[in-house]
Amino acid sequence: MENQKMLSTQEAVVGGMEGGPGPTGVPPTTAAAEGAGGSGPRAGIGNGQQRPDPAVPEKPVRRRFDAEYKARILRESDQCTQLGQLGTLLRREGLYSSHLFVWRKQRDDAALAGLVPKRRGRKPDPDAPLIAENQRLVRENARLMKRLRRTEAILDVQKKLSEILGIELPPNDYVSEP
Repeated sequence: MENQKMLSTQEAVVGGMEGGPGPTGVPPTTAAAEGAGGSGPRAGIGNGQQRPDPAVPEKPVRRRFDAEYKARILRESDQCTQLGQLGTLLRREGLYSSHLFVWRKQRDDAALAGLVPKRRGRKPDPDAPLIAENQRLVRENARLMKRLRRTEAILDVQKKLSEILGIELPPNDYVSEP
């Protein structure tokens, strides 16, 4: 009988501990906490609002920082001179020291890149010389093929004419027979 009472009380509490956090550190959801008339510190958020879903989203959302924000944070971090000020700034903004490292590097690279004069107009294609060379070779190949066909036609006419007239031609080693 005592065992049945213990089982019934454990079944009524979700998560196994009454009023305590569950294994994920989030308080368990009980019938009393879900109801509008629930009592206690974990009875839900007032004014009919629902408690946020404690589950971790499937895909994390990457934070993005615009240039103005980065510049402002870098200015503030450069003004931090006393011990602990930089840590306070980072905690307040929810940032890591690696953010500052990367942003300072970006700022320094941009400053150096800003000193180099920029060429106007379209950016040059790195493959442009190869493309131009290829097009030139294709045109030259077409021109030479046309010339070869013309030369072969002239030779064929000469062979037929010599056969008709009965003139014997000396053998040519450089002309190939089709």
